[in-house]
Amino acid sequence: MEPRTPLSRERRWRWWEPVFWLLALAAPLVLPGQALIINTMAITALFALSLDLILGYAGIVSLGHAAFFGLGGYAAALFAKHVMPDPLVGLVVGMGAATLLGAVASLTILRGTDLTRLMVTLGVGLVLLELANRFDALTGGADGLQGVVLGPVLGRFEFDLSGRTAAWYSLSLLLLFFLLARRIVQSPFGATLKAIRDNRLRAMAIGIPVTLRLAQVYTLAAALAGAAGALHTQTTGFASLDLFEFHRSADVLLILVIGGVGWLYGGILGAAGLMLLQDRISSVTPQYWMFWIGLFLVLLVLIGRDRLLRPWTWFEGRNA
Repeated sequence: MEPRTPLSRERRWRWWEPVFWLLALAAPLVLPGQALIINTMAITALFALSLDLILGYAGIVSLGHAAFFGLGGYAAALFAKHVMPDPLVGLVVGMGAATLLGAVASLTILRGTDLTRLMVTLGVGLVLLELANRFDALTGGADGLQGVVLGPVLGRFEFDLSGRTAAWYSLSLLLLFFLLARRIVQSPFGATLKAIRDNRLRAMAIGIPVTLRLAQVYTLAAALAGAAGALHTQTTGFASLDLFEFHRSADVLLILVIGGVGWLYGGILGAAGLMLLQDRISSVTPQYWMFWIGLFLVLLVLIGRDRLLRPWTWFEGRNA
């Protein structure tokens, strides 16, 4: 029974976690004017959560995670436009397309060094970007895929212009996928991922199927990224080449730098923090807001996240 004790302790909810999710779900009602940005935060948080599964728990660095986001978004948009407008079915279709791509792409990232994986993941994203641009008769090319109309969620909740239905839709799915990811990383499967991340050779020596585990978690992360992309196109009614752009993969890496890797709440808090920071700074200095964001990131890296949030600890341990 002793080996199970740490895992069972990790599964326990802390007192602030239910409060956090209740406040998040109540936000569209309490702040109706901010429903659209809350929806975007929830989608971005889910995207960051998917990357954290491979980066924070398996040690796989990716610069092309937007490939799964974009494919899920286009698949859901095309399905809604040409087949069926039901958002939940479209979500499953988007996740299925991204899962298939993730399973295939996982075969390419299991060999080589971290630099090799960076180039391979970046290449996958660029290939899909060019394919979406090339087959403009299907995807709309540079003009984007327009005219995506969704039916009501569960047949009852219509998407409104204020964005409250979209926000609740995205927040509910974020919570659902968070619970799934939490269950996975706190299971024996998650423990093997951490062992692989810390020392791959030692993990192989004790009998962990390293290749299979990495392929499984990479495919799972692709599915969650596809779900985020599907939510994006469903709640905006538009899909464009921007879904595959490199900056989307870079932004989600920055989010994990801000929120912290290897901690599922890191992607959620990082997404909310970065988007609120961008919104506030750009409203004050519309021309130079990127400078202040860059300065904040430099300070975050040089000083450290914990010390930046607790400035009274900056000079601890420094004796004159």
